[in-house]
Amino acid sequence: MTAVLSKRRSAVVLVLVCIALGLVLASMLARVADIVWLNAALLLVPATLVYAIGTGFSAFYLCRAYPLAQRRPAAIIGVMAVAALFAGLLWATLLQFVNSLMLLPDVHWLGVPLSPSLLALFFGLGVLLYCLAAAVHYLLLEFVRAKGAEQRGLEAQLVAQEAQLRMLRTQIDPHFLFNSLNSISALTSIDAAGARTMTVQLASFFRQSLSMEAHQHIALEQELALIRHFLAIEQVRFGERLQVSEEIDPQALPCLLPPMLIQPLVENAVKHGICGLTEGGVVTVTARRAGSLLQITVRNPVDAEQGLTRGNGMGLQNVRQRLAGVYGHEASVHWVRQDDCFVVTISMPAQTGPSEE
Repeated sequence: MTAVLSKRRSAVVLVLVCIALGLVLASMLARVADIVWLNAALLLVPATLVYAIGTGFSAFYLCRAYPLAQRRPAAIIGVMAVAALFAGLLWATLLQFVNSLMLLPDVHWLGVPLSPSLLALFFGLGVLLYCLAAAVHYLLLEFVRAKGAEQRGLEAQLVAQEAQLRMLRTQIDPHFLFNSLNSISALTSIDAAGARTMTVQLASFFRQSLSMEAHQHIALEQELALIRHFLAIEQVRFGERLQVSEEIDPQALPCLLPPMLIQPLVENAVKHGICGLTEGGVVTVTARRAGSLLQITVRNPVDAEQGLTRGNGMGLQNVRQRLAGVYGHEASVHWVRQDDCFVVTISMPAQTGPSEE
């Protein structure tokens, strides 16, 4: 419906422009030939309308048949020159024909004395108008082509971005599975029942994570539920050495974030923090909403003699790249060593809405 209305508006605008052009030409003819303006208008307005419709369609199809990027300039100029000459001849002939009708005996007073010089003037003007119409059509076609290329570029960029995010996300599950299997392997020799429990919980964890596969974003509340499940698996192995503390702002719970974004950070906190401490420690997860920003912090104790990080840093780089892919410069992740603790802080836009996209 909108497209139909748009076409009707375009047609109305075109008709009004042609009428205005005919009236301007009528004023010029009335002054040059010293004739009545009404007679000149009755001659030029209908002739201009017919000429505009005919040359408009002609220029449109010729411009599409001879696109600037696919045809030689000489061929385009030659075709347009011939078409413009025919268009000028058509207008001069059309004016003479309409004027001959106005010179019929019953309405001869409406006629206009069209001299050869006036016909030659209108012939040249018709050629110029056709060239102008062709130029306008080429500009419109190039504009449409440029917009289409831009749209295709944006679509390709989105596809590439989505593929990159999918690749980054697929790195998480094997990484976590590898660590979990190592934990189960270590546990089988000292606590077979605990190893079985851990295996069942691991299966439940992956079942829950797979259910999020179709979602581009999930609520923070869902991510925290997944993290609690993961920590329950790890607590089978570490027992009382692993303590968990949550400081969650209720306003932050509905905020959306990419799935499995915080889990690698908590996993690093356990693997590179708690695992290296004989007495264990507390993994603290903090989330709060500050206006338009969602801030998430994961804190864990580390060995006093341990460097800033241990391992290859894949989890941290994965989180950084995923945030950059989804939010660009609007999100950031920073990590720092503070008072024998390793602290990772994420800052991202606080977006709320359905968890399913």
